[in-house]
Amino acid sequence: MTTPYVIGIGNAVMDVISPTSDARLQDLGVQKGIMQLIERERSEFLMAAQADDHGPGRDAARLVPGGSVANTLAGIGAFRLRTAFIGRVADDTLGRIYAGKTEEAGTRFVNPPVPGDVLPTSRSIILVTPDGERSMNTYLGISTELGPEHVAPEVFDGAGWLFLEGYLFDKPKGKEAFLKAAKCCHEAGGRAGIALSDPFCVDRHREDFRRLVAGPMDYVIGNAQEWTSLYQTEDLETALKQAVADCGTVICTRSGEDAILIRDGQRAIAPVQKVVPVDATGAGDQFAAGLIYGLATGASLEVAGRMGCIAAAEVIGHVGPRPERDVMADFRAAGLA
Repeated sequence: MTTPYVIGIGNAVMDVISPTSDARLQDLGVQKGIMQLIERERSEFLMAAQADDHGPGRDAARLVPGGSVANTLAGIGAFRLRTAFIGRVADDTLGRIYAGKTEEAGTRFVNPPVPGDVLPTSRSIILVTPDGERSMNTYLGISTELGPEHVAPEVFDGAGWLFLEGYLFDKPKGKEAFLKAAKCCHEAGGRAGIALSDPFCVDRHREDFRRLVAGPMDYVIGNAQEWTSLYQTEDLETALKQAVADCGTVICTRSGEDAILIRDGQRAIAPVQKVVPVDATGAGDQFAAGLIYGLATGASLEVAGRMGCIAAAEVIGHVGPRPERDVMADFRAAGLA
């Protein structure tokens, strides 16, 4: 059997994870425990500040390639599937490290770092206080410049699955890139899907999202808030009924509750794994990793959903958005692999 090949498209964001104190957060004017988008000047100020805070003998900042779909691909790659990531980084220090670490982890980084006078590599400066709270300051930089010209048809040779990041749908060029990628994937005999990513993102681009869901998408993953936002209803079942009329495979996660999976009129329920959450960052990304792995390897809808829930449970049990233990062993323990 040929190893399934999964391609992802999304924001290539370097996570710059830095320990700090509550007093330092106040000094820097950072609101604790939230994610906020910042401008380039603010990002450079915070990068310089965290570098000043980590002199000799102190805990250094960690550089971890991130971004929603990139995190999902890392999870899928840990299951030994072939993966490739289409994103953009600049030919600067963060960009070269991002591309290098992505390749080292087993995912092909398709587009080389971009030289010249361009926007810098996207970064999320994550300041972690002693109580474990993560205050995220994200500058999107060059990653938002990804367009159809960065999607090469030959990359899709042998691709069975495509996964798109809803956040990148904010830009017109990103929409064009998604449509081209879906076309390339279908021509290669694969299936294309998207994560709705954020209810506010859905609000901004509702009609375009609905055309995408009803058009080239073979599967769509969203949480309850995203689905109800997409179809402008407060009733989840009403939203899902409309969704399955538009798309062949509809996946709905519900925080702390069982996931709902519907494919070709067949409905399955995947029970969540009850764990004490340490850090919810990456739960949706790793749910997608487990789910896509299951679907790509021919598992039933229910089993694929259970794999997603198990992968999500692993990642919320520790700090960071990527798995730290062998999730495949968890699948085997549950009788799924």
